Amino acid sequence: MGHWAVWTRRAVELLEECHAAAFLEGRVPPSLIRKSVTDCNAAFFDATHNFAGCIPGRHEVLRRQGLLEGIWCLNPLETLSPGQQAEIDRVYRAYPHLHDDELSDKGAIDG
Repeated sequence: MGHWAVWTRRAVELLEECHAAAFLEGRVPPSLIRKSVTDCNAAFFDATHNFAGCIPGRHEVLRRQGLLEGIWCLNPLETLSPGQQAEIDRVYRAYPHLHDDELSDKGAIDG
């Protein structure tokens, strides 16, 4: 699911860009590659820790969007991995063109 799990509006826009590029250019242009969706997914899904924080990571993004009240999971021991919060903060700052938090009345980086 990757980027489709959060920041959905921007993910749909990116898909539309990919379809247009494939139709018009027949290839993926470097400008789409530089969008860095993979870096965001690594932070949200916790690739550094073998995906241990993948559910709470996505919950954290949804919480920042005002769509969830917290990052709770069915297993109370399932939490963000060490350093994952900082990674999510980093990708928020690095890729403002990818998040769509302006759709909610909640701030993007509020820890």
